[in-house]
Amino acid sequence: MAQDDYRVIHEPPSVATYMALREAAGMRSRSNEGAALGLPNSLFAIQVLHEDESVGMGRVIGDGGLFYQVVDIAVMPAHQGRGLGKRIMGEIRDYLLREAPENAFVSLLADGEAHRLYRQFGFTPTAPHSIGMGWYLTAANRQR
Repeated sequence: MAQDDYRVIHEPPSVATYMALREAAGMRSRSNEGAALGLPNSLFAIQVLHEDESVGMGRVIGDGGLFYQVVDIAVMPAHQGRGLGKRIMGEIRDYLLREAPENAFVSLLADGEAHRLYRQFGFTPTAPHSIGMGWYLTAANRQR
């Protein structure tokens, strides 16, 4: 498949597409309810389409001024190795350069070897200055 076999749209995926892309890319699952609430609140979203099927995505979330986070970078395995991750990140970088104020902080969490891709776009590890941390809200910790 050639690069011109793909086209980009700037809109969040549907909940079903979002879930399918995350699963195919081996990412942690999310709830349909959470996706339905969160996807429309994206500051920026991109999908890569092949024959009208979404085969890649990425989003930027945050407060639109001080803090931005790059999330949900995913490409279907059958379409990996074709530069689509770079294309998604390039579009995200262009958005941030265009829209984010001077000195805004842009963060992301890199799974596995994805740090190699993100490094190409200027991202560097924050440790030891700061350490990324996370907390997943679950039924078990709601009962505390």
